[in-house]
Parts: sequence; C-alpha cells; structure tokens
Amino acid sequence: MWQLYQFPLCPFSRKVRLLLGEKGVGYDLVRESPWTMRDEFLDLNPAGTTPVMVDEEKAITLIDSQAICEYFEETVEKFPLISGTAAGRAEVRRLTAFFDQVFYGDVVGPLLHERMKKRLIERAPPDARILREAMKRANVHMDYMDYLLDHRSWMAGGTLSLADIAAAAHLSVADYLGGIDWAGHEPVRRWYAGFKSRPSFRPLLSERMEVITPPSHYEKPDF
Repeated sequence: MWQLYQFPLCPFSRKVRLLLGEKGVGYDLVRESPWTMRDEFLDLNPAGTTPVMVDEEKAITLIDSQAICEYFEETVEKFPLISGTAAGRAEVRRLTAFFDQVFYGDVVGPLLHERMKKRLIERAPPDARILREAMKRANVHMDYMDYLLDHRSWMAGGTLSLADIAAAAHLSVADYLGGIDWAGHEPVRRWYAGFKSRPSFRPLLSERMEVITPPSHYEKPDF
C-alpha cells in the first residue's frame, strides 16, 4: 500500500490526492509537518518538502507533486488526466505549471506563511499588507481563469485534466485561508462548485488544520 506524507493545507499534496482519487488508487495518509525537519522524513526527502509517496514493499519513493502525478499517469490507465494531442498535453502541462508556480507564488504561498506558519510556528501576527497583496493577485489570476472557462469546458480544453486538479488544489487552500473573493468570478465559482461535488474532493473539504478555521462557505458545494 502506498503511503502519502502530507499535511492538510499542502496544496501540492492535495493535487496528488485529487489525482489518486480520480484514478481510484488506494493509499494511507501520513501526517507530516515538514517545518519540524523530522529526521525520519528527511531520510525520505532531504529537501524536506511534501508530498512524498512511499511503497515500502516495492522500495519506491516518489518526491514532488508533478513527478508523482506523472508516475501515476504513466502507470494507471484509468481516467487519463494528461491526454489528447501533443499540443493539448502541452497546454495541460503549461497550466499545471502556472498554478503550481505562479498562483502558488503569488497567492497560496504568502497566505500559508501569513495565516498558517506565522500562527503555528512563529507565534506572530500576519502582515496585513502581504495579505492584501495576495488577495489582489488572486483576483487578477481568477480573471484569467474566468477567461479560460468562458472559452473552454475545463481549464485546458474539453475534458477534465491535471490542470483542473492543480487549480482546484491551490484554490481550495487559498479559500480555506480566506484569501478568495468570489464576487465577480461566476465562471470560476461555477466550475469550482462542480469540482467540490466530486467524490475525490469530499475528503479534502472535511479536513481541518489545527487552530485555523475556514470560512463558513468552505465546505459547501453550493456557495
């Protein structure tokens, strides 16, 4: 059985969990707080980041969300999430990288630092200026997502793909941390409401990070 080392608000772990859920791959969750730099975890991943997947029986250790997703895309035929033409697959990978790098760097990373890490680790108050800037950038990126969904059924084209999974993973963490203003973003809100209703998503929405409470709408598919 696979073991997935993660913590509830890790967007990259959520990305992997959504893909595994869509593909029907079983695994056990192992709670890991990477900021504690636990020796046993560093033995698995010296970089000290989540997610990490381990199959002890097969002596396989997978590190990095994209590498993990690509591994299961190549080894599990059910529900392909990087499919279509070469150009279509390139678009899926482009948008997945956009959410993992740009959206995370501009929005999710700052929110996690200010509203989770400062509270749990540094015991310090958040910086209101950084929070305002993250929410401002979230609004700009959601304008782009609105544009995509006005022209496509899903983020990267006509079918659900890894780009949608990456977007939903990062958006869900930002929403949990109160960093998303849904007003004026009906295409994204409608898309996300549908995603929240998927069986693969429901376990994520029921989890909570200690001492951090999400907004009242967070778990509701219709919000």
